[in-house]
Amino acid sequence: MNESINHLSDIIKSSHKIVFFGGAGVSTESNIPDFRSENGLYRTASGSAYPPETMLSRSFFDAHTLEFYEFYREKILYPQARPNRAHCALAQLEANGKLKAVVTQNIDGLHQMAGSKNVIELHGSVLRNYCTSCKAFYDLEYIVSSSSTVPRCSVCGGLIKPDVVLYEEALDDSVVENAVAAIASADTLIVGGTSLVVYPAAGLLRYFRGSSLVLINKSSTQYDSRADLVIHDSIGSVLHGAVFAQCDYK
Repeated sequence: MNESINHLSDIIKSSHKIVFFGGAGVSTESNIPDFRSENGLYRTASGSAYPPETMLSRSFFDAHTLEFYEFYREKILYPQARPNRAHCALAQLEANGKLKAVVTQNIDGLHQMAGSKNVIELHGSVLRNYCTSCKAFYDLEYIVSSSSTVPRCSVCGGLIKPDVVLYEEALDDSVVENAVAAIASADTLIVGGTSLVVYPAAGLLRYFRGSSLVLINKSSTQYDSRADLVIHDSIGSVLHGAVFAQCDYK
């Protein structure tokens, strides 16, 4: 394990344009469940009247809005979550001038909370919510505080929708373009906490043309054979060890 972390540390030292691409596994160490693991959302919510994929779809939001919000508040929102060692290591790496962008599939806002500035959120953020009528924006607290009802706009009374990409919705073109540009210009791409099975997000790896592809995930992925370094371990431990070994901050 130490040998792998040292190898990653050496890659970071020789890199100038690192991009991090992350998934749900980055936030599990902040006690936010992922989706597909043994303790993930898709298994723990199996007793619901509808499958989680259905309850997180745009058609379900439109047809069963109250039920959507009941599920969303219980299973998706974690307002007490705080950044873990992975988030903090990436923020430090950006502060060091090494990391140029974080491309994330997560919607929890923890990268920004840790201090990362250039975060490309492929699937949006629970921290942003908007009125579907007048487009007024609302924060997470507004959604949480209306816990027994469907949140409505205080300006026009319109329905409020989380600014997250639901099933049946397309990714925002400008966000995808920014992610592609970041990955295409990177000399090192560190991929962490993702099984790389969710498309189109996982397909972004094909744009990487740099020198080092690093995969950090507890389980194997379809891209392991293509990577220059593969580490099957805790992403928080790995990134913390590799990043903070290079600076005085511990």
